[in-house]
Amino acid sequence: MAFSMAGGGVSRPQINVTPLIDVLLTLIIMFMLVVSMDPEYGEKAQIPQPPKQDAKSEPIVERTVVIQVIWTAKEQAPKIKINDENVDWWNLEERLAGIYLKRAEKIAFVRADSDVDFQSVATVIDAAHHAGVQRLGLLTNSQQLATD
Repeated sequence: MAFSMAGGGVSRPQINVTPLIDVLLTLIIMFMLVVSMDPEYGEKAQIPQPPKQDAKSEPIVERTVVIQVIWTAKEQAPKIKINDENVDWWNLEERLAGIYLKRAEKIAFVRADSDVDFQSVATVIDAAHHAGVQRLGLLTNSQQLATD
């Protein structure tokens, strides 16, 4: 409601913003509640754990598969190693498919030299997914697994 003062002329209509502010504050509170109830805030990380030290000396079965992308020279394709065994680029997907054919855990790790183009790393990741790897982790040169 607007009131006019004496001699002020005709009063013009004005919007009452109080109900609009009430609606705005209610919406802000509702959004805050909805966001706080979301159980997934971030990504879950699976970090390789060192093996437990047992008194028994059982033969160690290679459970962890590390695919290394090693820089050779400029204008040359990098070398590929699976658990320190050289593999050709054209044979990579077949070798990984053979490794993961009977495994229940379909997890692999990729370690690349810092000079390697990411396109080569992406090609290795794509080949691993085509071979049946479900989870892939990226390792830096400073990270060492228990089998290294």
